[in-house]
Amino acid sequence: MMKFSKRVFGYAMALALLMGTGTVAVKAQSAPKTAAAKTTCSRGPALGLIDVQQCDLLQKPVTDNWVSYNGDYTGRRYSGLNQVTPANASQLGAKWIFHFQNTPGLVEVTPVVVNGVMFVTRGNDTYALDAQTGKQLWHYARAVTSGLIDDASNHINRGVAVLGTRVYMNTDNAHLLCLDARSGNLIWDRAYAADNKNYGATSAPLIVKNLVLVGSSGGDEGVRGFVAAFDAQTGKEAWRFWTIPAPGEFGSESWPGDMWKHGCGATWLTGSYDPELNMFYAGTGNPCPDYEGSLRPGDDLYTNSLVALDADTGKLNWYFQFTPHDLYDLDAVQTPVLVDTTFKGRPRKLVVTSNKNGFLYILDRTNGKYLYSKQFIKTTNWASGLDENGRPISNHLVPDDKGVLVCPNASGGTNWYSPSYDPATNTYYFRSSGACDVYRARREEFAEGRTWYATGTSRPEGQVTVDYINAFDLGKLDFAWKTPLTGRFAWAGVMTTAGGLIAFGNDSQEFEIGDVRTGKPLWAFNLGQPMHASPMSYGINGKQFFAVAAGDNVIAFALP
Repeated sequence: MMKFSKRVFGYAMALALLMGTGTVAVKAQSAPKTAAAKTTCSRGPALGLIDVQQCDLLQKPVTDNWVSYNGDYTGRRYSGLNQVTPANASQLGAKWIFHFQNTPGLVEVTPVVVNGVMFVTRGNDTYALDAQTGKQLWHYARAVTSGLIDDASNHINRGVAVLGTRVYMNTDNAHLLCLDARSGNLIWDRAYAADNKNYGATSAPLIVKNLVLVGSSGGDEGVRGFVAAFDAQTGKEAWRFWTIPAPGEFGSESWPGDMWKHGCGATWLTGSYDPELNMFYAGTGNPCPDYEGSLRPGDDLYTNSLVALDADTGKLNWYFQFTPHDLYDLDAVQTPVLVDTTFKGRPRKLVVTSNKNGFLYILDRTNGKYLYSKQFIKTTNWASGLDENGRPISNHLVPDDKGVLVCPNASGGTNWYSPSYDPATNTYYFRSSGACDVYRARREEFAEGRTWYATGTSRPEGQVTVDYINAFDLGKLDFAWKTPLTGRFAWAGVMTTAGGLIAFGNDSQEFEIGDVRTGKPLWAFNLGQPMHASPMSYGINGKQFFAVAAGDNVIAFALP
């Protein structure tokens, strides 16, 4: 169903609002009939017209349009806009606030902007906004699903994908929806995880050619993880890659009996894509049950891994497992960042990722070869280091009834909040946290409608931790700077810009901008509410905006 506050806003309404030509009302039951003009990347269409083409998706870096969850396919959260600089960042101010009214769900969305229209989500709802003023253009509403558990019960929705004149979003119960970008009308609805009630979905889809790629949540609830691809026009499934191999398949020895049906390895965050190699890169979550490993002997492939898939077929090209036989909930879904640079004197196609397990990794993204790692959490104690192949040297800390102290904790040395890469500084930026937990475990059996942690964790009394924004120089293979954060931990990522800025949510409920080369703070805005999302930037008529979601709001900032 679609919900409109006072009027039904169609395509003509969106264009009229953005162009300042008044308002036009259309009937709710009728889909827009006017086709959007074909666009090219060399000459943008009229403001407000939505028709995203392959060339738009292939732009690198992104500038006015932030066309997907991470901006572009590389996952590097880097904007080519440079109007805001260290010299004028202090003049930034809030330009508009959009408030989600009567919409359930934790707000973790990164807005997508196309030609002055912003798409944001909360729960199972999607909103189209005038990105210049924050005015609502249309609203697609769908009731949240009852009976969900754990992450899915928070109705988390991190955003949309756009292709042509269509918008794609996941629902909390793992449906893929296709909406008309000009009106919000529902075009089709595909359920893609129906065989286990513990499935959910939290990620933004990704468009690859004519396919919509999705994953699922439920990685602590005994699901079988997968990546699936659907035809963007019809919604027909094109392929599916299962992260837990079936009996007889490579890696299945870790999954005796029916364990392969419930081994988890969920793919609950948006991946990255290399058009030249035609490879899609997805991080996979922890195995189940989380803390008790006797039911799943061995390495538990392909959990806690980065998998590189053929984008046309879903066939596995290679994998790299960061934490074999994980007992500590150390998901590896963190955004894989694709970087082309000189590594140790040789041009390489790299994938860089900071892992929840406390180590930063550099791999050759053509074949998955381990090239380098750096421990970034000093207190890390679950492993004493990595061997020459990047495999962890385990300290064999096994959770039991009494409990064992493990660092980093279940929230990880880092997590799903976005990293960034700035090609001008050849530096990779990310947030980290060094907390520890006491892990306890006991044998439990799988059951639908129930989590499958096989007991849990607790925080040691009196523990004091410091969170950081980190800058890792890929040329020097060392940290250029680290900025400590004080206050209550924020689940907010980072982004960088061609203007020489790094933007992020700090731990004092502020949206902060700093100098990308030094980490020096330049400006901060008190949001007055927690930030559980990662920022983005876009442009309209020569003006650069930043946008963040915080609390129940989306807030946009720009220069005077």
